[in-house]
Amino acid sequence: MDNETKKLYRLRLDRKIAGVCGGIGKYINVDSNLIRLLWILFCFAGGSGLIVYIAAAILMPEEPLM
Repeated sequence: MDNETKKLYRLRLDRKIAGVCGGIGKYINVDSNLIRLLWILFCFAGGSGLIVYIAAAILMPEEPLM
């Protein structure tokens, strides 16, 4: 059994802007397009989604090259 822990990264390949939604989708094993749709809805519901996205893009490390 593999004891590798899951880590949250911004993805290099599954990105539209910064790879945040692709990384979250991979981490929770959900289609990244669904995460993007939810994030857009979150942005329109008060506008704080954009601030959270920018913070996540800055704070989340980028996926390491393998």
